[in-house]
Amino acid sequence: MLGTLNFSEKEDVLKFVSANHIKILNLCHIPEDGRLKTVSFSIANRDRIREILDFGERVDGSSLFSFIEPGKSDIHIIPRADRAFVNPFVVLPTLNILCDYLDENGKPLDIAPKNVLVRAEEKLDSSTGITLKALAELEFYIISKQETDMIFPEAADKNYHESAPFSMFEELRNEILATLDNIGIATKYGHSEVGRLWSEDNVLMEQHEIELTPQNLAKTAETISIAKWVIRNICARHGVSASFIPKIDLAHAGTGMHFHMCALRNGENVVANPDGALSSEALGMIGGILRFAPSLSAFGNPTPLSYLRFIARKESPMHICWSARNRLALIRIPLWWNYKKEVKKSESCRETFEYRAPDAFANAYLLLAGLAVAANYGLENSKQALKIAEGLHVEAAGRELKKFKALPMSCSESAENLEKDRQFYEANGVFPRRLIDKTVEKLEAYGDQNLWNEISGKPEQIEKIIMEYLHYG
Repeated sequence: MLGTLNFSEKEDVLKFVSANHIKILNLCHIPEDGRLKTVSFSIANRDRIREILDFGERVDGSSLFSFIEPGKSDIHIIPRADRAFVNPFVVLPTLNILCDYLDENGKPLDIAPKNVLVRAEEKLDSSTGITLKALAELEFYIISKQETDMIFPEAADKNYHESAPFSMFEELRNEILATLDNIGIATKYGHSEVGRLWSEDNVLMEQHEIELTPQNLAKTAETISIAKWVIRNICARHGVSASFIPKIDLAHAGTGMHFHMCALRNGENVVANPDGALSSEALGMIGGILRFAPSLSAFGNPTPLSYLRFIARKESPMHICWSARNRLALIRIPLWWNYKKEVKKSESCRETFEYRAPDAFANAYLLLAGLAVAANYGLENSKQALKIAEGLHVEAAGRELKKFKALPMSCSESAENLEKDRQFYEANGVFPRRLIDKTVEKLEAYGDQNLWNEISGKPEQIEKIIMEYLHYG
């Protein structure tokens, strides 16, 4: 009963349910906020289960998407037999099946983030023959009230790759890795991250990271949501909590959600040339992403806390540039840059470039759709994109980071940039106009143009905002 269950038809589901004494069927779906949602059904009525597998269920779209008006709120969720797994967190045997969204006419819901991403991927493939894959780095803090002082205390923010007993939650993190594997989500590795702080009231906050394996963009977005669900459930099982907040304390390490991107054409990675140098395709995509970086923040950094990570940064990107090494650059080329040895075709995503701005409050579907649009722009406008990449290369330009243009410093600024670029996102029907309208509206509603200047030096107000967003996303 472990791993992903790739049922080809509903009869396979019914046979599995019977053979494994399943009591509950959960239809799970991922709406605008990126959290896994659940509708539960008792297995007792077999005819009802057949009906659910055939037709799904009606849900209130306006409660799931700000893009949907209450007057036209009915949408459908339809189960995908090829994406099911046994729920590892419940007593009653329960089968979870992931669902897609359909509109009132039974067509894919145009504003559903997954469908936006599918259109972006299709446009990129049809225009350039390129398929993007992404490896996500998911950083988070584990938060625990300690009854006694630490037996093995450690200096703040010295937790990178630390081992037990100095890392308190190594075993819990390994349980996360094993559980993800058991439900069909492959991981690259897990490790403790830099952040570690101990509050005056004996609350330990320890940072960890799980890296997922490279997958197509839609699958990457889906696994991010499920991985966050797994992390939170395992933490709850152990009486602790997890937070994906971009900045948990002004003086300590922020939390990002980096993406390593590789580009395939006919199954072969085109990021690197045979001599190990970046290809023109890679440079074009990098130029395109840098061109759209200010508006991509609207999807990758969707709350005021996202910008506190940039302002009070520790290894957080702030300037629009790229580098072979510098972790403060927006795009970084990992160490493969120096590798010459042959690798197997199955390892073709070894050569990547890393986009470091996003945080885990982002809706990964919309962010990755935006990245696909930007990459497509760079490939279709290669002359312009290559010039952008050349001018924004830290080492080649010989400039200090602070000399490059900075990323937006507020939701309001990101909204302005999205409004300027909206024609590119809306082109070819990839992003619906009402989705861009609502995204701009939500970002502007924060009114955070001068927020951090207003609360600078006011720790009580900063703490209040941090606590408000502690379990967002």
